[in-house]
Amino acid sequence: MTMPVKVWDVWVRLTHWMVAGIVLWNLFGPTDSTHRLLGYVAAGLVVARIAWGFVGSRSARFSAWWPTPSHLIDYLRSLVAGKPLHHLSHNPLGGLMALFLWLLILGLAVSGWIMRLDAFWGEEWPQEIHTWLSIAVEVCVCVHIAAAVLMSFWTRENLIRAMVTGYKRRNATPKS
Repeated sequence: MTMPVKVWDVWVRLTHWMVAGIVLWNLFGPTDSTHRLLGYVAAGLVVARIAWGFVGSRSARFSAWWPTPSHLIDYLRSLVAGKPLHHLSHNPLGGLMALFLWLLILGLAVSGWIMRLDAFWGEEWPQEIHTWLSIAVEVCVCVHIAAAVLMSFWTRENLIRAMVTGYKRRNATPKS
C-alpha cells in the first residue's frame, strides 16, 4: 500500500530549482558580470541548503539521507538484485550526488573568485581549474538527470514530480 507524503519542503525545492537554473545559465550563457553574480548566488544558495541540512525539515536533514558506506553498499546490492530499496528522502547514491554537486558549485565559485584577484592576474591555473570544475558539473548534471529519469521509470515513482510538488509515495515499510 502506498500513499503520498510530503517530503521536500519549499526551501529544498526552491534551492534545487534555482541552483539548477543558475547552473544551466552559467554553463551555456555568456561569461560576463551576470555569470559571476549568478555564480555567487548559486554558491550562497548551496551554503544555505547545507545549513538547512542541519536545521531544516526532517527529510531535508543530513541525518535522513547521509550516504554512509553501509547505506551505499546496501543500496548498491538492492540495485544489483533488481529491487531498489525505497527511500523517503534521497537514496544513498542521490545523496552522494547532491553532496558532490554542492562541492563542485562551491569550487566553481571559489575558482571564479580567485581568477578575479590581482594576486592571480595572468595566471592560467585558476581558469583551468574553473574549466575542469565546469566540465565535472556538466557530467554530474547529466548523470543526475539520467538517474532521476531512470529511477522514476524503474521504481514507478516520479522523482522529478516529487521535486516539483514536494510529495513522494510512502511504502508500507520505507527504508528511511
